[in-house]
Amino acid sequence: MAETLTFEEMLKKLEQVVKELESEEISLETSIKKYQEGLELSKKLYEKIKEAEELIVEVREWDLINT
Repeated sequence: MAETLTFEEMLKKLEQVVKELESEEISLETSIKKYQEGLELSKKLYEKIKEAEELIVEVREWDLINT
């Protein structure tokens, strides 16, 4: 996954992976690949959320200092 995706795009992609995994029509090999893809997307989404949380904390601290 070399392309840079937005948070929303990654979330949509993860939702699609979950739907595909819930399908009974995919092979074990495909399921494993999709599971790995889902894990990678989950990690990246978690990192984005942590970055956003850190930014919110910084903004709040700045606001408290400057008001």
